[in-house]
Amino acid sequence: MSSSEQAFPVHATVAQQRVLDRIAEQRERLRARRAARLQAQAQALAAVTEGDDAAASLLLRVAGFVRQHPAAVAALAGVAIATGPRRLVRWAGVVLPLVMRLRR
Repeated sequence: MSSSEQAFPVHATVAQQRVLDRIAEQRERLRARRAARLQAQAQALAAVTEGDDAAASLLLRVAGFVRQHPAAVAALAGVAIATGPRRLVRWAGVVLPLVMRLRR
């Protein structure tokens, strides 16, 4: 392969270098954002698994439970589908007030 057939130029022009610099900056921002998001998720999951109820919202606790017990969640979903929506609404009317009392 001769030097005129190279896929990429050896030296970039000034305009090309500016574009390459902007791309590099954007990649660095994306890496930093991804690392921050992963760190926040790890801290939230740690708060859920440690039982720190003040720091974890209900949604985070549910997500932590689903991650820790996927078979139980699948079984519960199967039971919910088998029972039907009418019975689920009826039982939710009975169970939800009891759960709300326990949370106080």
